[in-house]
Amino acid sequence: MDIKMLVATHKLYQMPSDPAYIPVFVGSSLHSKAPVGFQRDDDGINISEKNPYYNEVTAIYWAAKNLRADAIGLVHYRRYFSNQVFFPPKKFSSALSSVEIEKLLSSASIVVPKPRNYYIETIESHYRHSHNSIGLDALYEVISEQPDEYQVAFSRVMNAKSAHMFNMFIMRREEFVSYSSWLFSILFATESKIDFSKLQGNERRVMGFLAELLMDTWLFANQKNYIECPIVFMEREHLIKKGRNLIINKVLGNHSQINTHIEGK
Repeated sequence: MDIKMLVATHKLYQMPSDPAYIPVFVGSSLHSKAPVGFQRDDDGINISEKNPYYNEVTAIYWAAKNLRADAIGLVHYRRYFSNQVFFPPKKFSSALSSVEIEKLLSSASIVVPKPRNYYIETIESHYRHSHNSIGLDALYEVISEQPDEYQVAFSRVMNAKSAHMFNMFIMRREEFVSYSSWLFSILFATESKIDFSKLQGNERRVMGFLAELLMDTWLFANQKNYIECPIVFMEREHLIKKGRNLIINKVLGNHSQINTHIEGK
């Protein structure tokens, strides 16, 4: 099986040795050169110039338009699907190998991260407490024009307290083509409704944030079968700080300008 695992990155960083992993330098069109051996996301058909708003999602678009692999996935330069369930060591040996990926895909055609639980609030309240609501309001408008099954699925996502986050996945080609086609139809329609001049700093990455909400929407609307896989973060995680920020966001709202759930620049 020809497997391509995109590793979204904006800088030089250690990469897995397995040849299935392809480091993709996102936002390449905004930089004069990428690290040697890294795939630029402005080759072929691309939206590389939208990276300040779309974040790692520009790599997904590049893959959808330019790759023909049997299976395609997306991870981050510091965050990978793990081959160990409990407390994986922060080593690249903990990242799934191509052999392990193929084995997972023999059981289901889609792999997603274990859900992230927000415990004290729903996905919608967490988003509105952590971000400017302009993007989510625009997304609601677009979803309201979708078939009923997508509206129901989106409502389910918004009212849940956990979700498959990070825009991470591994899919067989036919699933990836279906997902990416729908994803970008929704994101482009939503983008057209957003006044980006009203967004500052981290909030300008709104399209990447919104994309996180659409993975489960697509999965639920199409009643997809999938496997959940643990993830490993290659650097130290400040879990106490993240928990504190979650509470601060809930109390203070997006004025706190704290965001902890997107793999960012």
